[in-house]
Amino acid sequence: MGVIKTALEIALEKTETVKSDKTSIDQFEARQNGKKAANAFLTGELDLAGEIKSAFANNKNKNLVESYKQGIFDVLITQITLPARNEDKPKIEKLGKGLAIIVNNNEFMQMFKQLLQIISQYLEEVSQYEQILRQQYAPKLRQKEEELSRRLGRELHIDPMQDPEFITFYNQNMNALKGKYEPVIEQAKEETKRMFNEK
Repeated sequence: MGVIKTALEIALEKTETVKSDKTSIDQFEARQNGKKAANAFLTGELDLAGEIKSAFANNKNKNLVESYKQGIFDVLITQITLPARNEDKPKIEKLGKGLAIIVNNNEFMQMFKQLLQIISQYLEEVSQYEQILRQQYAPKLRQKEEELSRRLGRELHIDPMQDPEFITFYNQNMNALKGKYEPVIEQAKEETKRMFNEK
């Protein structure tokens, strides 16, 4: 009859083969700290350039500093997206400044300036598209308003953004516009990753 082992004994046997790798844990923690620093930078709570300088000064382990920078990069790079409105542009500009510190490549700033111009162009097109779509849909909306006004016995106005049919029409057209610009965003992200990895 075999010996019955306790759960603790089984767990201990399994963990004997797994040695804790202090370096991996430290690098993981450095990366997590980098992610926290990036989020603090985005909310305006942290001077990223100063934070990185102090990370270099206080830590002679190059791998830990690189893990820290990788954490910052991971957060910032994912934030580069097509903005929903003009008010989002300052956030994207801030992302560019943060990435410039991390990437540390003159080529990056030139590329990012071009990206900002493309984003401005996109936002202008969004505004124009929206006006055109509202104008195209206006006759149909008036027809719906007249029909509802007749039914209810009083004049009624419908906000197009409350009309499911308009929203479908709007989203289809806006998604087509986004489809033109999203590859540019992806290309900029890939170029940024390449520059970051080359340093």
